[in-house]
Amino acid sequence: MTVYSQTRKENRLLPLDLLRGLLMILMALDHANFHIAQQHSLGEYWGGPFPTFSTPLHLLIRFVTHFSAPGFFFTMGIGMILFASSRKKKGWRESEIWLHFLMRGLILIGLQVILNYGQAWSVAGSRALLWYVGVLAALGVGMILCIPLLRLKPIYLAGISLGLFIIMEFLTPDPVLWGRNFNNLVGTTLVYSGGMGEFWTNYPLLAWVELIVLGLLFGNWIQQDAKNTYQKGIWLGLVFLAGFVLLRLFNGFGTIRPLPIGNWTDFLSVVKYPPSMAFVLLTMGVNLILLGLFSVINKPGSRDWNPVLVIGRVPLFFYLTHIGVYFLMGRLLTPDGSGLGLMIVLWAAGLGILYLPARWYGLYKSRQPDRSWVRYF
Repeated sequence: MTVYSQTRKENRLLPLDLLRGLLMILMALDHANFHIAQQHSLGEYWGGPFPTFSTPLHLLIRFVTHFSAPGFFFTMGIGMILFASSRKKKGWRESEIWLHFLMRGLILIGLQVILNYGQAWSVAGSRALLWYVGVLAALGVGMILCIPLLRLKPIYLAGISLGLFIIMEFLTPDPVLWGRNFNNLVGTTLVYSGGMGEFWTNYPLLAWVELIVLGLLFGNWIQQDAKNTYQKGIWLGLVFLAGFVLLRLFNGFGTIRPLPIGNWTDFLSVVKYPPSMAFVLLTMGVNLILLGLFSVINKPGSRDWNPVLVIGRVPLFFYLTHIGVYFLMGRLLTPDGSGLGLMIVLWAAGLGILYLPARWYGLYKSRQPDRSWVRYF
């Protein structure tokens, strides 16, 4: 019975670990592009300049990394449900589970502050903002905000996620107001990207909570019937992609602002900060399809060494270490930036450098008791 239960648990988590690992690898490509090539679009916001890319390859490299952030929020929501369920079966009280999520959320926020003060988002000759709300802070606050939602039934979770998906589009200011309302701390923190002085947010908190709640919904479904849920995700992903195509063709509501469409590269340009409906439909459509496809992969013999799984099982450890690797590469090897070719080579080299530490940490973490502090990382 124990072996059977463990096998079922591994089969249920395998698609999530594979998706998370792939998203971490794509995220590393984006950060290598930032630190090593020093090429990052200034657009993708609800206002200001439109995104520009010098070649289609530059656009594609940025495009494939778009799937990472939505996937992180989504899989975190799933993970919260599965973690709470597994700990309840082990005798944890609800208050202990809530405290775990509270502590983990605070740790994520604290790590964001540490990275900010360490100038992790600067390149040679530049200085980053000290009070930057990045993905770690948004994940941390989102986790804390969603703790009470663990009690809700799937129907209510679906309503909250859908409601935020639509409402946030209406709450986002008109693009002509870009720069005029950056002194609105509540607005820039919760709804739309912006800021003043040493403060800037790329990840307004409520704008990303909808994806955590969607993850909570999927987590409930996975508990009921994992195989059917993953397959359902493929069809839902296709519906999302069809919705994205329609929104981009109409190029109005759902895109936050009408982005010019002159060719296929323009068509794939979407507003990420905050995530427009088109951005969410595109990225989550692909993520749901990938999750469903990964659910049919079942090769136990290669799991321990599969680099995607190795990275996917230690996402926070990989996040923190990969920033250091590419930061140092950029400062030491390409202080003036580089071409895409060299950047891709160094990105791959960085993944190679991080593989063994990630595998070691994953094995180490798996041997620790459930209440160990290591479980927070």
